Amino acid sequence: MVLLRFAPSPTGALHLGGLRTALYNHLFAKKHRGKWILRIEDTDATRYVPGAVDGIRSALAWAGLSYDFGPGLDGPHGPYYQSERLDLYHSYTRRLLESGHAYRCFCSPDKLASTRERLARTGSNATYDKACLHLTEEEVARRVRAGEKSIVRLNDDNLPERIPTHDIIFGSLRDAHASLPTDPVLLKSDLFPTYHLASVVDDHEMGITHVVRGEEWLPSLPLHLDLYSCLSIKPPQFAHLPILLNPDGSKMSKRKGDVAVLSFMRRGWEPEAMINWLALAGWGQSPQPSSESTPATHAPDSTTVMTLQELIEQFELASLTHRRHILDPVKLEYLNKHHLMRSWKSDQGTLSLAHRVHDLVRASFPSSQHTTLEYIAKVIHVLQGRITNINDVPGLAPYFYIDPDYGAPEAQFMRRSLSTDDYRRALDAAVHHLMAQPDACGVADLGIIVHRACDETGLKQKIFMTALRHALSGMKSGPSIPEIIDVLGVERMISRLKGALVANSSTD
Repeated sequence: MVLLRFAPSPTGALHLGGLRTALYNHLFAKKHRGKWILRIEDTDATRYVPGAVDGIRSALAWAGLSYDFGPGLDGPHGPYYQSERLDLYHSYTRRLLESGHAYRCFCSPDKLASTRERLARTGSNATYDKACLHLTEEEVARRVRAGEKSIVRLNDDNLPERIPTHDIIFGSLRDAHASLPTDPVLLKSDLFPTYHLASVVDDHEMGITHVVRGEEWLPSLPLHLDLYSCLSIKPPQFAHLPILLNPDGSKMSKRKGDVAVLSFMRRGWEPEAMINWLALAGWGQSPQPSSESTPATHAPDSTTVMTLQELIEQFELASLTHRRHILDPVKLEYLNKHHLMRSWKSDQGTLSLAHRVHDLVRASFPSSQHTTLEYIAKVIHVLQGRITNINDVPGLAPYFYIDPDYGAPEAQFMRRSLSTDDYRRALDAAVHHLMAQPDACGVADLGIIVHRACDETGLKQKIFMTALRHALSGMKSGPSIPEIIDVLGVERMISRLKGALVANSSTD
């Protein structure tokens, strides 16, 4: 069975790059009827952030990415925190020591720093002089019994034949062993493993078949393949994801920019749009067909609106490009708007959106009597197509909740374009016709009434509608006049028109 893992470190909030990695693990696992594990790599206690694991789990749940095994979901691969698997790493460390593929190093941090500086001055690429490699077994045993602190290093002078470096996304890779540190550290003096040893051991013990992780781990791939060879175990297939870039081209990271998933959650972005946006970031080529009888597939455009299920059905790791990808926020806005449009196709979907924005509307207009869920749902319905983000709802049309601000620059500009006589004739006619039919409802019927009023005045339709739009909203754009009246209600609309006549009677 295909089995993958998403293995974040609890060093802070989940960021966009991490969410995309989890997403690709999810897509690949579900596409191949497999499963995926959430594994917490918490072997560096100095960088642990309290609450980080809960934050990661909450972000994944919000995005609709349900892992099959992990914290809160016990299974055959646990425990799922690396800090609870130390005995396992120590067992594998002993295997490496006994086979001669690793050795203990007793050099102090100061001595190691001095050694690196000395080697650098001589022009050597080495980072360690292998001083402890030549200690006798008796000397090592004596120093261990004496309680001396040590680390365990890989012996890169005694490596089996190296497995060719291959990646599902990047293909064949050049041998990058020369870039590795000399005899890399596998077990630290605090008896915690480095990432390299822990990830190799866990991926093997958990039965991981495919490792999908960030491009930043590509330089470490030769070391990981060395460990698989030294331990005589079969490595999984690797796929390294090109990193995401900020709009300015800089590398996206937790330390630069507002890239935490939690921030996007708070700003009202739709989880479906976020997943859509991240999935298509770098999905830029069609995989080659496996045979002549297999038709080539077409990679989706970066703004193709897709559900999670559609992404699962079409996803291929081989479709990802090698290029680093800039996350364009404009594309997120486009996708978010279209996912919202899918939501309000049903009354239930619109009411669900109203639930989400209810507290925000009430906080924005604390004195308004028009903030019920049903009313907000009606507002959302007439604003559809204009809403890019659900948090836009209060600011897009404040006149639905409170009276217009006729002193605002936009409202004053509209009013100056109308003569006082035209303004009064338009509003008087609208009031007269609507008062004659106080029970009128529905956009179609209201539209007929408004157009009759316009015809009666003899005003051009643009002038008439501008006058009504100013009086009702104080804003140049928005839903149609009949739609605004339908939400406000005829009685409230008449009151507002009369108030506008009084407030604007002397403007010319």
